[in-house]
Formats: sequence, C-alpha cells, structure tokens
Amino acid sequence: MLSLMSKYQRYYHHKDPRKPHHSHNGSGSGAAVKKTDTSLLGEANAKTKEIKIVRKVLDVNDTIAHQNRELFREKGVFVINVMSSPGSGKTAILVKTLSQITPKIRCAVIVGDICTSNDADRLAGFNAPVVQVNTDAFGGDCHLAAHVIKTAANNFNLDEIDLLIVENIGNLVCPAEFDMGENLRIVVLSVTEGEDKPLKYPLMFRVCHAALLNKIDLLPYLDYDSKAAVQNILKVNPQMPIFEISAKTQEGFDSWIEWLKQQLKG
Repeated sequence: MLSLMSKYQRYYHHKDPRKPHHSHNGSGSGAAVKKTDTSLLGEANAKTKEIKIVRKVLDVNDTIAHQNRELFREKGVFVINVMSSPGSGKTAILVKTLSQITPKIRCAVIVGDICTSNDADRLAGFNAPVVQVNTDAFGGDCHLAAHVIKTAANNFNLDEIDLLIVENIGNLVCPAEFDMGENLRIVVLSVTEGEDKPLKYPLMFRVCHAALLNKIDLLPYLDYDSKAAVQNILKVNPQMPIFEISAKTQEGFDSWIEWLKQQLKG
C-alpha cells in the first residue's frame, strides 16, 4: 500500500507568466486566431485583405493525453476525471466514495483548484496520496490539461495504484474540452442548480460517461424538477447512466459504487 504523502504536494500550472491563462476560445474549437490589424495600415493599404492563421492549440494537449493514457494502461491504473460547476458537491462525493472503496482499491487523487488546498485537505485522510494543483499564480486556469496530469502523476508510485481520481476545477465549460488521458469522465449536477444545465452546457454532458445528480436530500425543500433534469441529460446523451445520490446521507451510493467497481473490472 502506498503510504500517505505529507498531506499533499502543490505546484503551479504555467511556466511562462507572460502567456495568457486561457489559451482556447469560447467556441470549444480549440483554435487560436491571429489576424492583421488593418487599422494600422495607411490608406493605400486600406483594402488589404485580412489574413487569419488558425492553429489547433489542442494538438499538443492531445499528444500528451495519448502518452498519459499509454502510461496508465501500462501501469494498470484506471483514471476518472470528475467535473462539475463550483459547489455541486464533487469533494463531498469523493470523500464518501473513498471511504467505501479504500483500502481494497488502492487510490490516489489529483485535486485542481485556482486557490487553496481546502479540497485536498478533506481528501487526504483515506490512506490515498493527494496532489494539489493550484493555477492562481499566473491568472488562474479554469481547467486541468494533460501536461498537468503528467507532472502531477510523477508524484505517485503508479505501480501501487489501482484508481487515480482527478477532481477537476469547478467549471462546466473548459474542462470538457481537454482530454487528459483518463478512462472515464464523470459529471456532477446538483439539485441546487437549474434543470436546464445539460441543455445550456451540452458538451460537458456529451463527453461524459456518467452523471451524478447530487443533493437529492434537499428535494423536499426546493422547487426543483429532478425528472426534468434527468430528461435533459438524456436529451444530450441518451446512453448516459445517471445516479441520483446524496453525498450527505449516502442515498443512492450503493448503485454508484457498484457501477464504478464494474468499470474498474473492465
């Protein structure tokens, strides 16, 4: 069994503070656009055509993600990427999940946040090593990328890990665009969010392999239509397994844990 690290390791995402922290555009195409500024040209060149140079900025990420996937496959490490908006209960879910699957399943955790080690502190008590990634030093990236996972994984003895859990930065947009070399993508939606979130952020629900509808213990106190939320998820991803759970009471956790174990068995 891999011994618990001295709580967690922290490192920062970017190496070059001069680079913008958000390197992809809002369309999700992964393309950066560079163009000429015709306003700086004289009248003689006023009719000069604008030239756009499009570069697929996700190419490098995809290459490293492939390398990560090959390394994890070679080491027999199963990787899940857990994503959601802030406050959905990702950390609480992982606390309860780790309490049920360790030590039979040897786990490690990578936690992504812009600031603080609060979530890493909560996850560090299950004999599972934890690496904290903070992105605040250079503007605060809104997602984890493949090269970050590669660097963070170097802190682990992968030969002694069965399951690597990545808790991504709270965001329903950017994390969905970045392959990290994981086996499964899990999206968490809480009943304190709108039922229309899957329709407003379809890419996240389209690329994920399962959804956790969390905080169902609050349903008696909310004007929330959980059936509509489930239907909206299935409109985006008809094959999506959906687990309605409460991280507080652990209602619904048996089905979620059993499904996760089945994925680990392949």
